[in-house]
Amino acid sequence: MVAVDADYCPICGAKLGTTTFEGRERRYCPDCDEIVWRNPVPTAGVVVVRDGDRVLVAERAPSRDGEWTVPGGYVEHDESASDAAARELEEETGLRVDSSDLRLLATHHNEYPPLGIYTLLIRCVVDRELTGGSPEPGSDVISVEFRREEDIEDLRMADANRRFVRLALEGDEPYR
Repeated sequence: MVAVDADYCPICGAKLGTTTFEGRERRYCPDCDEIVWRNPVPTAGVVVVRDGDRVLVAERAPSRDGEWTVPGGYVEHDESASDAAARELEEETGLRVDSSDLRLLATHHNEYPPLGIYTLLIRCVVDRELTGGSPEPGSDVISVEFRREEDIEDLRMADANRRFVRLALEGDEPYR
């Protein structure tokens, strides 16, 4: 499996060709006699809801100056999506949560043109009461804040993250 178009087999290094499989053109290794699947890269994140009308958002580090997001990042090879979401929440905001307290909120398939990759956004939700610690900017963010939905309208934020915020705030009960 690869996340970007490959010219060479990631297993044996042979030059790839193409084949049609299940009605789609696929990259194919003639030496391994295998299809080289191109898959989206999984990411996981958490929408933390406080008082039923505020969510935690993070301003990305200077390399992505002025962009706000829901805390999250890549899923490592040896962790579940909920474990990755809990880890990313702590790394980026200082808030700790037991991954078993997270509930699946939504998923979204996303294209990231600058790198030519697709990501699968897996977003969980949790009530602030189930988290520990104080919000503090972590390794790759410069600011973290709880905001109402109307207070994020003017922020530079991806449409998918706005959708996750709306979904989280539409909940009619705390996420427990």
